[in-house]
Amino acid sequence: MARLPVTHANCPRCGGRLARDNDSGRCTPCQAAERDRLSAPPTVPATFWEHAPVRRALAERHLGRVIRAYRCHPYHGRTALPQTVVAGWLGITQAQLSRVENGPPLVHLDRLTHWAQVLRIPMEHLWFTLPGRVHRMRDNAVAVAPVSDQQISGPDEGRRALLAGIAAVAAGAGLIGGTGLVQARRIGAADVTRLNAVLELYRSVDYECGGGLLYQEVARFAESVYRMLDWSHPAGLTPRLVAAVAAARQLAGWTALDAGRHHDAQRHFVAGERAALTAEDGLLAAMIRYSQAKQLQHLRHNRDALATLQLAHAQLGSHATPAIKALLWGAEAASVAALGDHRAAVATLGKASDHFERISSEREPGWLAFYDRGELFAQYGRVYRDKARQDSKHAPEAVRWVQDAIAAFGPANVRSTVLNEVGLCSALFLADEPEQALAVGARVVEQARTMSSKRVIDRVVNLRRDLGRHRGLPQVAEFERRLTADAVAAR
Repeated sequence: MARLPVTHANCPRCGGRLARDNDSGRCTPCQAAERDRLSAPPTVPATFWEHAPVRRALAERHLGRVIRAYRCHPYHGRTALPQTVVAGWLGITQAQLSRVENGPPLVHLDRLTHWAQVLRIPMEHLWFTLPGRVHRMRDNAVAVAPVSDQQISGPDEGRRALLAGIAAVAAGAGLIGGTGLVQARRIGAADVTRLNAVLELYRSVDYECGGGLLYQEVARFAESVYRMLDWSHPAGLTPRLVAAVAAARQLAGWTALDAGRHHDAQRHFVAGERAALTAEDGLLAAMIRYSQAKQLQHLRHNRDALATLQLAHAQLGSHATPAIKALLWGAEAASVAALGDHRAAVATLGKASDHFERISSEREPGWLAFYDRGELFAQYGRVYRDKARQDSKHAPEAVRWVQDAIAAFGPANVRSTVLNEVGLCSALFLADEPEQALAVGARVVEQARTMSSKRVIDRVVNLRRDLGRHRGLPQVAEFERRLTADAVAAR
């Protein structure tokens, strides 16, 4: 069959006239430029951002939709940029980019600013401030001015601004005041709903930044919520209010643990467990015991962690959901492996996997949303690293499980990703891949310094135990000296 002639058209990039037989949508020079730019975003004209789908996504303040409109812009030709290419620019996987484009709007300031800078989105189109610049409104327009070093002090400044914003939301809802004290009043179901919404905001910051910056704010909020128990409220609301108190205490304890404040963590966990049991919320009580067990595991008290997890199982009974069962079995497997019973640990992981496959998110509490396939794979990685320390033949499988965990984590779960990058570094050393391990190790050392998580720092320092017979290599010896210096600085 004869090929139909192609009508004349102009190249969307340079405006040049296309040859009659050119059906690619771009001229030859622009096709060459396309090949060059697959490794980095192109420099686009100012009119690029005036395209209707891009303007609409920006107006919706949804960066995922902005990225999708960017990929599908006619500037790139008749075929949209593949998700794999754009995900590579952003430092995430294609699956993670798909979730960003189709999921809820991102609220994490670090991620928003980084991706906006990668894609070179002009400041005047953004709804947030980029590092080193501030918005100034003048005659209904947005002007951009440089910020002095005194005004900005790195990523922590943006995180503090975000925490201040959450505190402002809580104060606006009448949940806390400028000093943490507010006038007692009668509260209703809407107040408890707002309280839980504020907790979700704090959790989202914890997933990304760590507990160091967050702890003081969350502890203050938890204490304020506790005082609300004395406020007037309908009797039927008491269980929900007490459960909210327990959830606030759990998050305060978790952020204290992540900040390395173990005494404070224990205090909040005990108070939270008591409140959860009073509210007859067995799932939340089990979650708090899981948090306590994670603290004990971090401190290498694995027998105590195991006993705590077994108590959580026993008290849940028939009320346990698949997600909480999978969570508890996975954590139990890690302690069993650390105690040397690797066969039992693998069998316990099997139980965790069985329950994970039965999870229905609609039937699980919202605070369990963090538990995804990445968290399950991370426990497999932990167990197989312990097996590899006894027999190196298990090291390749440890590497595979940790890589699968990292690939499965959502883009907002930054801390879990970094913790598993640490696990990957360990597994690579155990698998006799020192060059790859050093490359990952250099990356996690830098990542740890950008997070306010003492737990991450402790894990990085503990990499020293898996250097093994590679210590004789000059690069590994230098890496160990760097870890030792970080250990001294962290004290």
